[in-house]
Amino acid sequence: MNILILGSGGREHTFAHQLSQSPNCSKLFVAPGNAGTAKLATNNPLSVTDFEAVKELVLSEKIEMMVIGPEDPLVNGIVDFFSQDEKLKNVAVIGPSKRGALLEGSKERAKEFMSMYNIPTAAYESFTKESLSAGKEFLTTLKPPYVLKADGLAAGKGVLILESLEEAQQELENMLTNDKFGSAGNTVVIEEFLDGIELSVFVLTDGKDYKILPTAKDYKRIGEGDTGLNTGGMGAISPVPFADEGFMKKVEERIVKPTISGLETEDIDYKGFVFIGLIKVGEEPYVIEYNVRMGDPETEVVLPRIESDLVEVFQKVASGNLSELKLKVKNEAAATLMLVSGGYPEAYEKGKEITGLDEVENSIVFHAGTAEKNGKVVTNGGRVLAITSFGKDFPKAIKKSYQNAEKIHFDKMYFRKDIGFDL
Repeated sequence: MNILILGSGGREHTFAHQLSQSPNCSKLFVAPGNAGTAKLATNNPLSVTDFEAVKELVLSEKIEMMVIGPEDPLVNGIVDFFSQDEKLKNVAVIGPSKRGALLEGSKERAKEFMSMYNIPTAAYESFTKESLSAGKEFLTTLKPPYVLKADGLAAGKGVLILESLEEAQQELENMLTNDKFGSAGNTVVIEEFLDGIELSVFVLTDGKDYKILPTAKDYKRIGEGDTGLNTGGMGAISPVPFADEGFMKKVEERIVKPTISGLETEDIDYKGFVFIGLIKVGEEPYVIEYNVRMGDPETEVVLPRIESDLVEVFQKVASGNLSELKLKVKNEAAATLMLVSGGYPEAYEKGKEITGLDEVENSIVFHAGTAEKNGKVVTNGGRVLAITSFGKDFPKAIKKSYQNAEKIHFDKMYFRKDIGFDL
């Protein structure tokens, strides 16, 4: 079958890498793609939120399956756009409907959903510009640090964790009245701070049944020892050593089952991934957030561990027959290291030539922010490349990724040297 992947990052290159290995994949397209996907598929330079352009591509190339990488098209309703169009409704689309995507598109909706289905999460209240003074008052009832979350999509930057009450009250005002995060901050969720260790659990669902994918842990801060600014992710490992069988049983019973059951109860069309951001407090799991797609760079450690034919897996999801699937997963651990542009996550330059890619051995290099220019691969984003390696355990895997990172060069290249340090 002809397949289209929407998106341009490391996550989408990983999807392309896995799908292209299936005998069921005839032609593969990525829109817009990057220099890495260009080696496996046909790139198309369209915007992922230009649904008419996506429709044109799907019809002209006779696309039968579409896999949606990023959250924007999902939150904007691309699945509904396809299901309501006579010419598109038979395309197998991997991703939730607009109602389903609200679990990521609105922090307030996600909190209400968790509350309704008794899913463990931090205590919270929501506030708008009109209730600013009540929000400031609510902050005085909490212990520091204070957690403020913009309700809408803010490109992963809409969460503030602050130590001082005065600063928290000032930032609440900035978000609600000074448009610090634009319209994403029209409503702000204030929640209690949970102290523990974080991990990600990925679930694939057809809206009724589910499969839990390998666990992963990513590293968000730019600096070693988890210091400095938040990024889209500087590396990841899978599986997570502290997510043992007993803990994962709690996650499944208290979080995964009620989540899927809630989607079914509300008759939400949801065929795709649920990314559950968790925190382990003592031995108990709590949900920090839902995302409605795979994470990045977690995709780069989770998907390569799946041995099942990914096209067949997605066909079962799209047809509502996921219960028939027996998911095969590699026993080996995987570790991913991100190579980023100097200055990221703040201002950085693009267009730097990348060398050494052909010298990498025993690892997979996934392109995140790259482009081709005059036959050369150049940087085209903050997070540039993801190096994924396998090993008996994650320290052996990450060691391989570090060895290969030394072979790759571009001006001002940076990576963290302590991925997995806290485990």
